[in-house]
Amino acid sequence: MAISSVASFARRALLLSAAVAALPFAHAQGSWPVRPVTLVHPYAAGGPADTMARALGQQLSKRLNQSVIVEAKPGGAATIGTGFVARAKPDGYTLLISTSAGHVVTPLMQRIPYDGIGDFSFIAVVANQPNVLVVHPAAGIADLQGLITYARQHPGALNYASAGTGGATHLGAEAFAQAAQIRITHIPYAGAAPALKDLLGGQVQLGMLNLAAVKPFIDEGRIKPLAYGGARRTPLLPQVPTMAELGYGNTATATWYTLAAPKGTPPEVVETIRKAFESVSTDPEWQKVLAAQGAEQLQMSPAETTAFVQKDKAAMRQLLGTLGMLADK
Repeated sequence: MAISSVASFARRALLLSAAVAALPFAHAQGSWPVRPVTLVHPYAAGGPADTMARALGQQLSKRLNQSVIVEAKPGGAATIGTGFVARAKPDGYTLLISTSAGHVVTPLMQRIPYDGIGDFSFIAVVANQPNVLVVHPAAGIADLQGLITYARQHPGALNYASAGTGGATHLGAEAFAQAAQIRITHIPYAGAAPALKDLLGGQVQLGMLNLAAVKPFIDEGRIKPLAYGGARRTPLLPQVPTMAELGYGNTATATWYTLAAPKGTPPEVVETIRKAFESVSTDPEWQKVLAAQGAEQLQMSPAETTAFVQKDKAAMRQLLGTLGMLADK
């Protein structure tokens, strides 16, 4: 009897121990994330968006204890990658780091199969990157006034590269051209990397591109900076005047990056990502990434981020209307 009781007790203890051991596993299986997360950006590999996404992916991976796979889906003026995430399953496993082009500008310029704001749950503003107007040395242009003088004498002869139609690199150049009363020809690319390749090769003479993309080649003397699009001079290029200093402050534009999930993603998942990014934003290594790219950090909640994008849409609607680029809808 005693032996039977001991055996019975042992069996119950073993079962209880197994049940307790299974609890953490069961909890982990039901939590997010339990498999790799994909972070999509809508530009070509090798450009500033790719660099930003990969740095962010590494930081998020540490905090989520899961792999974060970065995928470049360029094309369609940032609508291919942005639209891909809009249609993705809203479970948190497909995220987007995108810009005004995919969320705001292209949807204002043409019909697209997604709502640039309404189809997303915005989480944070990742960074704000001012652009730089640069010129190939072979053009023989020394400064912004020299560019204006040449362009007025040779309307349409100068080509400029942008990271894509509808992005800040495109609209900033168009706004400047209008303000300066000159005509320059837009050559759009699928991202900063291919735009820069042709600019360095001399196939195009001008570029309005992110500071991060052009800085190494400015340092090498392969391209010349004419004006910086930030509110004040950057310590990375202290000798370069701002557009505002040169009298074109209203044409200065920057490329902002937001982190978003498809609309309908569970609030608890969005909150988990928000907390992870909040931790990333204070990490010294992440701050070094931003500093190296001349990017500003904007601390915003999901609600504030959504309002930020909506405000940008209102501003871009006005700018596109002025430029005659709004779609007829």
